[in-house]
Amino acid sequence: MRIARFSIDGNVAFGVVEGDVEEARAGTAEGGPVLDIIKGHPFAEFERSGQKVPLSKVRLLPPVLPNKVVAFGRNYAEHAAELGNAVPDAPFAFFKPSTSVIGPGDPIAYPSFSAEVHHEAELAVVIGRMCREVPRERVKDVILGYTCANDITARDVQKREKQWARAKGFDTSCPLGPWVETELDPSDLGIMCTVNGEQRQLGRTGEMIHSIEDLIVNITEAMTLLPGDVVLTGTPAGVGPISVGDEVAVTIEGIGTLTNKVIKRG
Repeated sequence: MRIARFSIDGNVAFGVVEGDVEEARAGTAEGGPVLDIIKGHPFAEFERSGQKVPLSKVRLLPPVLPNKVVAFGRNYAEHAAELGNAVPDAPFAFFKPSTSVIGPGDPIAYPSFSAEVHHEAELAVVIGRMCREVPRERVKDVILGYTCANDITARDVQKREKQWARAKGFDTSCPLGPWVETELDPSDLGIMCTVNGEQRQLGRTGEMIHSIEDLIVNITEAMTLLPGDVVLTGTPAGVGPISVGDEVAVTIEGIGTLTNKVIKRG
C-alpha cells in the first residue's frame, strides 16, 4: 500500500495511491492514478473514505512531518571508501532537523555557505509507533513503511567542520517521498540516483554494512522514536556534486521516484 500526504484546495490529507505505478510516478493522466482519501492518519487503524481525487490534481507533500530525522553514515563500504573513510564498527548516527525536510517537486535551495553540495540517494524508514529499546525481533512491528530520501550534503563544510549540523542539516537538505510504501521487503532493493537523467549512483540495500534491524536497535537504545520519525539508512557509492539548475532524481525499487530541482538560495 502506498500512502501519500498531499494538499488540494488548501486542505492537507493522507490518501492511498491507486492505479498504475508508472502513471502515478509521473503524476499525469486524468482518469489514471487516484488518491483514496483516508479518514484520520496512517499511524493507527484507518478507513478509506471512498472519496477519490486524481493524483494529477494534487500537490504531493513530504509523506510525513518527522519530529526528527536520524541518519546513519558510512553504511555502505564502497561509499565510505570513495570519501577516504574507514568503515565504522558500529552504526554511526547524526541528525537532520525537521526544517530540512521537503517533498517531491520541492526545490533544493543551494546553501550560500557552500561551494560543493552533493546528492546522496537513500532508503528511508518511516516509524509507525512510539518505541524505545526495540528488540531485534520486534523491529518490523514499529515500522510503518519506506520511502525515498536524498541526504543532500554540503561536502566542503562537512570536511572542515567537526560537527555535521550545518553540512547535513541546512534548509531543504532532506527531500522525502513521493509516498510511503507499507508492504515491502527492504532487504535487497535497487537504489539509483540520476542528475539531469544521467545515472550517478546505482546500488542495492543488500550492500548495507549494518541492517535496518541493527540501526533501529542502535538508535532506540538511546532515544524514543515517535510516529512519523524517519531513519535514513546510508547511501551507496557514486555521490557527487549538484549545481543550480540540476534535476536530481532518487529511484528505489518497489517505491518510486523522488525528483527535486536545485535552485539558488534566495
